Amino acid sequence: MKKIIYISALFLIFSGCGIYSFTGGQYSGAKTFSVDYIKPQTALATPTYSQKLTESLKDLLLSQSPLKLVETDGELHYAGAVTDYRITPVAIQGGEAEQASLNRLTISLKIKYTNNIESDLNFEKSFTKFADYDAATDLFSVEEELWRQINEQLTIEIFNASVGNW
Repeated sequence: MKKIIYISALFLIFSGCGIYSFTGGQYSGAKTFSVDYIKPQTALATPTYSQKLTESLKDLLLSQSPLKLVETDGELHYAGAVTDYRITPVAIQGGEAEQASLNRLTISLKIKYTNNIESDLNFEKSFTKFADYDAATDLFSVEEELWRQINEQLTIEIFNASVGNW
């Protein structure tokens, strides 16, 4: 019985002090975040893709944290750019005319994270993710699904690097 009371007391202390959140993040006591439009800085990355990526990051932070979104000057701030957007063949089939059976869409970002409460947690990092698709399929017919897959991976990695802080 004493063990249960002790564990319950620890739970209340840690969840109420702002040091640790049982949602899995360390927010440094922040209550707000802001995300700048993640700019396309490579020829193939479109403004549409950049907008979807920016919204995906906002959505993840809203759903996985207690933070509130503000337009500018959030206590936690994200800015960045799409630095690489490329399609490459990855599975070459032999034969007289070698052809790719799979293509890979690879997207790289450079993200600057600013924690206005604990500046030692600030960083500027690159993140890269990819998704493969059948080479016989037209990229434009699967591009939005590939974006969704890649954005999910990228935003989780950005979240973990910033507020996951493990």
